[in-house]
Amino acid sequence: MNEARSRTIFRSAALAAALASAGFVTACGDDATDAGAAAPATIVVMDRVAPVEWRDSLEALGTASANESVTLTAKVSETVRKVAFDSGDIVRAGDVIVDLSSGAQLAGLEEARASYQEAERQLARGQELAQTKIISESQLDTQRSTRDAAKARMDVVRAQLSDRVITAPFDGILGLRRVSPGSLVTPGTAIATLDDISVIKLDFTVPETFIGAMAPGAKIVAKSVSFPDRQFEGTVRTVGSRVDPVTRAVTVRAHVDNKDRALRPGMLLTVDVVTAERAALVVPEGSVFQVQNRAYVYRVDGDTVHQQQIEVGGRRFGVVEVLSGLNEGDAIVVEGIIKLREGARVRFEETAVSESSSSQGSAPSSTAEARS
Repeated sequence: MNEARSRTIFRSAALAAALASAGFVTACGDDATDAGAAAPATIVVMDRVAPVEWRDSLEALGTASANESVTLTAKVSETVRKVAFDSGDIVRAGDVIVDLSSGAQLAGLEEARASYQEAERQLARGQELAQTKIISESQLDTQRSTRDAAKARMDVVRAQLSDRVITAPFDGILGLRRVSPGSLVTPGTAIATLDDISVIKLDFTVPETFIGAMAPGAKIVAKSVSFPDRQFEGTVRTVGSRVDPVTRAVTVRAHVDNKDRALRPGMLLTVDVVTAERAALVVPEGSVFQVQNRAYVYRVDGDTVHQQQIEVGGRRFGVVEVLSGLNEGDAIVVEGIIKLREGARVRFEETAVSESSSSQGSAPSSTAEARS
């Protein structure tokens, strides 16, 4: 009797517990549904896809050299009489750099000039006498030869004098001075370097597969670690006539304008060779996310977002080229994508479009700033 009663009480308690549990679950489900329906929209920053000027380029390392370069030396063994320059001077073609001692040559020039003038007078008298047949034509020819020989000797001495005056062969900037007054110089003694760096020759190598894109006239942009905020523009002038059989690369020479003499011979530069220019759609790099091996962005549709698969091209300066998947004017999320999922509601306020520099391959930014 007692056992049957206990069994009945246990069953009633179990049924009450089951009913209470079902009611709790239903209540929780209703609360969750209400909470989901009332979930606030995610605040994001939006941008609009816009076309910009896009450059396909090839990167290489190049070495700078002067447009013209020479080491000034003496042609004769002589003592330096005067140094007419200082290190780093800018000179013009024909400017005197160094004077060497030339006393003996000056005296020899005076002697040769006197002999020439005397030969000229003798020839003039001979020509007068030849008209009256006092002297023969052969004598006149001898006097003419004597005059010509005297002139030749005078020219030789003048050449010797010019060898003792060292001048600049072209416009340029002088390097460090290597001699002083009183120094004895010999043929081959370095006096100073002279470089024309108004134009820099930039030599770099590219793989043979890119030879077709290296036509003369192609644009290049060079950068130096010495001037991190500057870009030096130039053009391809010459493509080497041979491909290295070991490296399978060809040497290309470009000319870079350097009027302010910022670049110096021997500098290592990073070279971007522009192989093609076109209009391209770009998006900020931070707006693209990967799912396995596919690229996506969140495209804005009204107040919701949807995952949009895109095909990515080149990347540069924080932007990504979009080959397919988006059209001009499409709105995408550029900030806050980590908080989003497919179909999520968003809030934002679109602002005016502010253009970025298209020459750097960056898209004009159409920023949509969110407000709570």
